[in-house]
Amino acid sequence: MTVLTGTLTETTTEVVIAGAGPTGLMLAYELSLAGVETLVLEKLPERIEQVKGGAIQPRTAELLELRGLLEPLLVRAAPRDPVGGHFAGLPVPLDCAPWRTRHPFPLLVPQWGIEEVLEGRAVAAGARVVRGTAVSAVESGDDGVLVTADGLRARARYLVACDGGHSTVRGLLGVPFPGRPGTRQAALADIRLSAVTPSVPRRMGHISTLTRQAGGYWTMLVPLGGDRYRFTFGHADQPEADRDVPVSHEEAGAALKAVYGQGTTLAAVDSSSRFSDATRQLEHYRAGRVLFAGDAAHIHLPLGGQGLNLGIQDAFNLGWKLAATIQDLAPSGLLDSYHTERHPAGARVLHHTSAQRVLADPVPGEDVAALRDIVTDLLRLPDTNRHLAGLMSGLSLRYDLPGDHPLTGERAPDADLATEAGPTRLSALFRPGHAVLLDLTGTVPPDLSLPPRIDLARATCADDLGAAALLIRPDGYVCWAADTDADADAVWGDSLRTAIARGVAKAG
Repeated sequence: MTVLTGTLTETTTEVVIAGAGPTGLMLAYELSLAGVETLVLEKLPERIEQVKGGAIQPRTAELLELRGLLEPLLVRAAPRDPVGGHFAGLPVPLDCAPWRTRHPFPLLVPQWGIEEVLEGRAVAAGARVVRGTAVSAVESGDDGVLVTADGLRARARYLVACDGGHSTVRGLLGVPFPGRPGTRQAALADIRLSAVTPSVPRRMGHISTLTRQAGGYWTMLVPLGGDRYRFTFGHADQPEADRDVPVSHEEAGAALKAVYGQGTTLAAVDSSSRFSDATRQLEHYRAGRVLFAGDAAHIHLPLGGQGLNLGIQDAFNLGWKLAATIQDLAPSGLLDSYHTERHPAGARVLHHTSAQRVLADPVPGEDVAALRDIVTDLLRLPDTNRHLAGLMSGLSLRYDLPGDHPLTGERAPDADLATEAGPTRLSALFRPGHAVLLDLTGTVPPDLSLPPRIDLARATCADDLGAAALLIRPDGYVCWAADTDADADAVWGDSLRTAIARGVAKAG
């Protein structure tokens, strides 16, 4: 309900989300899909059309496919060669094939395009997005939060801060953001070129083919089609600029000519931003009725688009848990498991991006150059490549969930299934945002009673999924599994009921 009181508009909702970036909009869709009333507040009056952090890694692509969101993003993806991702920009593509994924290659989708798709779906599902409204005050109590944003005052049960690395919400609450400050700054600009030299890349291939150094500059120039490019650059002796100062035509042009030659002519700088190699992470992702996700919870050197992917995966983990909590369907401790699961996932990304920071030093010393050679050789070994491919893609992430089965905590690969209604894929079963109990052997009792938002799916699968039955959470991770030789009473009795009550839904 919304009412006018003097100069303020008062509104009530179940969840307020601060920030309409990919993390906030993904969370808004997840909550709205579950029927939770959601209000998104965004300080910018309109979306900035900048490519920015638009690399979608394989695991994020899988998650988006669970909700039918990947297809509209694929039509917005920049054309590129089918080549694997990278670790620290080293010249060996990462091979994700061993991880059984349908999406082995990173995609480049402009961030504004991702936001456009997510906002459209969130609004269609019932979310409200209010732009040009900056959060200025937050009061959090035992029963909810009061958020003031310009002329709006919103009362909600929960507030989720998805408002970036310089989070206003985090600052208003005085929540510490420990870590390491930045030591080097770089610029990112969407540009257009009116003339190019042979050194300018024509197609988007592996990152190692897009990076160059000359004249004290280091650069990455990514072709986006036609005369458009995404240009990342820095200089060894470049003084740090305020992050809000736009990249000038002269600044970008000087870097282009130094690295790509005098024949490379800059036509325009369409949009720009600045970033550093600062590395920070909240100690706790929850402060009472306020939760933190995306860059508001963690920042790091942006290698491989890890920030965008980490944020979207935060939203997938948090969305169904927060919805179940609000609707009194959650088992005890479910909402707190958001921090328990996602804080280590964030720490893992901070850890490997810190290692990459050393290897990717644009002006490496002799020792770093030697280390790069050794790590490049190691990347050519299948086991090393598989391990780092799993890290960078997110496909190797496993949650530490209770249970004895080896699949517990693992992601469920998107297998082809045969059902009575016809062929389908496992991912299609998750469109409603529910958990799925997948029966692959016909042994689930017909009279089994399941709590709300757990769907029973009976199917067969030509591929071996490693179990006769699996209970898969709404975010695609297995929280229970049973083999065909397990005792039926143990499987369909206490074992399954315990798993449901412990990690998915309140016991009936």
